[in-house]
Amino acid sequence: MFDWMAWTTPVAVFFVCIVLMLVGMTVWEIKSPTTLRKGFLPLATTRGDRLFIGLLSAAYVNLIFVGISGKLAQWFSLESDPSVWISFVLSMALLALILRKG
Repeated sequence: MFDWMAWTTPVAVFFVCIVLMLVGMTVWEIKSPTTLRKGFLPLATTRGDRLFIGLLSAAYVNLIFVGISGKLAQWFSLESDPSVWISFVLSMALLALILRKG
């Protein structure tokens, strides 16, 4: 069923985190409805808006890292491409920042 995608451990962890965030945000929204808030983002957002923007940003960070990982290996004279766990940690940190301060 999932043969079309290269399921590695980091990819599986990334998608499990997304599913858990969506479930958690749904429960949180039911228990405590959100209000608009203005953070560092240039518009007033709800928790769901910030989650969506954060997930898009996290996906872009991962895609950019995968795209430049070969160049990073060349620039820093690494024997192999850097681990995708680096981009996972960076993208989750960016997502947390957007959710908290956005």
